[in-house]
Amino acid sequence: MYQNILVPISFDAERDTSGPLKLAQLLASPGAKITLLHVVEHIPGYAISYMPEDYLKAARDAIQEQLDDMAATLPNATGTVIEGHSGRSILDWAESNSPDLIIIASHRPGMQDLLLGSTASQVVRHAACAVHVVR
Repeated sequence: MYQNILVPISFDAERDTSGPLKLAQLLASPGAKITLLHVVEHIPGYAISYMPEDYLKAARDAIQEQLDDMAATLPNATGTVIEGHSGRSILDWAESNSPDLIIIASHRPGMQDLLLGSTASQVVRHAACAVHVVR
């Protein structure tokens, strides 16, 4: 049983977010802390100039609201939104917050993943704690 669980959430239609949430609930010890984490990728400077001024704040608020709704279905769960590159930011957050388990959803790897690597494979290779991959 785990005391501090991190569940990165991608809001990707290919990945089943209910699978990682169910697994987190099953593997959590009583009173365990569960964090649902979403990483907002940086928008390139050339693109941000074409977006409404309050776009980033509105998007971040909407994501936080969705995470909070998901967290409400689990005991002792919270939602957190951060910015950065998904794989590196998940690992940085984990290093700072010391989860003892990361539960991450993965899609079926394609050719681009074999060449570049996916977020899940980066987390599996570099995390300092246990990682469960849900496919």
